[in-house]
Amino acid sequence: MKKIAFVLLTLLCSASVQAEELSLSIQPVFPPEKLTAMLAPLAEKLSVVAKRNVRPMLTKNSAEYETELLRGKIAIGYQSPLLYVKAADRHEVLVTAVEGKNGTQLRGIVISRPETGIAKASDLKGKRIMIVGKNSAGGYLSQKQTLKEAGLKVEQDCQLIEATENREENVIIAVSLGETDAGFITESALHKADDYIVPGSVTEVMKTAPLPNWALSVNRALPQDLKESLQAALTGLPENDPALAALGISGFKAAQDADYNPVRSLAE
Repeated sequence: MKKIAFVLLTLLCSASVQAEELSLSIQPVFPPEKLTAMLAPLAEKLSVVAKRNVRPMLTKNSAEYETELLRGKIAIGYQSPLLYVKAADRHEVLVTAVEGKNGTQLRGIVISRPETGIAKASDLKGKRIMIVGKNSAGGYLSQKQTLKEAGLKVEQDCQLIEATENREENVIIAVSLGETDAGFITESALHKADDYIVPGSVTEVMKTAPLPNWALSVNRALPQDLKESLQAALTGLPENDPALAALGISGFKAAQDADYNPVRSLAE
């Protein structure tokens, strides 16, 4: 009887610890060591606000990240707009990222090598194009929307290849080496692979449709007062805060689910 009571007490204590702890994760578009460095300052700050331990949690890839969001294993997540839309039944957006001159919007661009002669949407027909991935707003959906408006259906009219590990730098390198005719990346990523390519070997062909920026969301089951406290803390971070610098953004702005409807329309 004493043994059973001890086991039950242990389980209850374990459950209590888990209930007090919150997991914080980010869509893995960088190597693990970089992701850890990006999350650590924010986790420390949110631990103070939440009055409980906020623990950084890494996943292997975007597919596993999406699965963990939907399973409820990630309490606080920071992800691309499309991945947020996919998980919106389980997660509620609190804030959207503010970044550079585009603010709360992100833009895609089309890149190519200067010698290809690709200069406009129609030049991409029949071409081999590397995209970041079908889950990427700035590395696929933005371009898809703009090219659709120009009369080009990229899935039917072009040869699409997804980048290894869905990394934007892999798109840039492939274009630079001539492995693909063009590439789709976010505007802010244009110089991400400068250390690995010949200068001038990649050029921007066009900017594409603006979409809502990355979303920081929380599990909908969290208490409302905690959600409000987290949102207030995130929107109140000063521009030079280390947590923002680690994420590579200048701030957060309060957001609501409807802000991501443009992404829903494209996904459908």
